Amino acid sequence: MTDLAHAKSLIRDVPDFPKPGILFRDVTPLLADAEAVNALAKRMADPWRDKHIAAVAGMESRGFIFGTLVAQQLQCGFIPVRKPGRLPFKTESVSYGLEYGTDTLEIHIDAVEQGERVLICDDLIATGGTAGATQQLIERIGGVVAGYSFAIELTDLNGRSKLGDVDVDSVWKL
Repeated sequence: MTDLAHAKSLIRDVPDFPKPGILFRDVTPLLADAEAVNALAKRMADPWRDKHIAAVAGMESRGFIFGTLVAQQLQCGFIPVRKPGRLPFKTESVSYGLEYGTDTLEIHIDAVEQGERVLICDDLIATGGTAGATQQLIERIGGVVAGYSFAIELTDLNGRSKLGDVDVDSVWKL
């Protein structure tokens, strides 16, 4: 079994989480396997290696893990995008809808330089709400979203359609 096939086999389906009717894709078993997670991080970074990425932005919380791994692969910085009240400096915020409610994200106002190219990275894209909100934040503070890198894309939820005319790469489409 290839490293990526093995990595995919480690994703656990958890029905009715966080509420009835939601099938949660749990990546924690994958994260416990060093070879699998390294192969996945390399694959998530590969399409972006020649795209002049200045930083990778990852959303709380699994986006922190995957975003940091991809940033290391691309040899660039990492930008945390957090829930309200968790960043210590001046922030920009945006509220958005997701498949099971609403949420708000924040970013430091000085997280990027004007015109810097940022890759948005997360474990999964579902409805596109979190990713789209992150794009709004990056653009509000002067960054340019170069694209998105996801481990998993839930194609039935069509989240990609909410991300505009920006390159989207997903390792697995489920």
